[in-house]
Amino acid sequence: MAKLVTACIAALFGLALLPAQADTKDPSDVLGSWSFQTKPYRQGQCIMTGTMRLSSHPEDGLYECELTAVEVCSMWGRSVVEQSCKARRFGNQVSVRSQITQMLEAKIEGLIYVPDNFSLTIQDHTRMWGALVSAATAPVEFRRSEDGIS
Repeated sequence: MAKLVTACIAALFGLALLPAQADTKDPSDVLGSWSFQTKPYRQGQCIMTGTMRLSSHPEDGLYECELTAVEVCSMWGRSVVEQSCKARRFGNQVSVRSQITQMLEAKIEGLIYVPDNFSLTIQDHTRMWGALVSAATAPVEFRRSEDGIS
């Protein structure tokens, strides 16, 4: 009888823990809004800032995303580019591959803008770092925005 009571208590205790376990988020989950900034590149003449929003995708480890990049270069001015992207996560690595959807603001006329891709490492739930891999390469840091995740 004591074994049966102990088993029942253990089962109830286990069930009581289930909702808490279900609500626990992986601290390194990348869903949500991020802002980013590169280190200067092209001999210190350019810098890129922007935002990226990662949303869920039915395939495990894959994310839908959209990003807006603002590139400012002393030699040709400012470009603002809206891009759609896919992000794939492998452990603590995230690969972002983009396609330009719209040039919101163009640098000098005739200059071709190449989509912005990123190779990132997750440090924790608030920070990713890595490299911009595009027409130029540069170190980049992503910080989670304050508006949370959905």
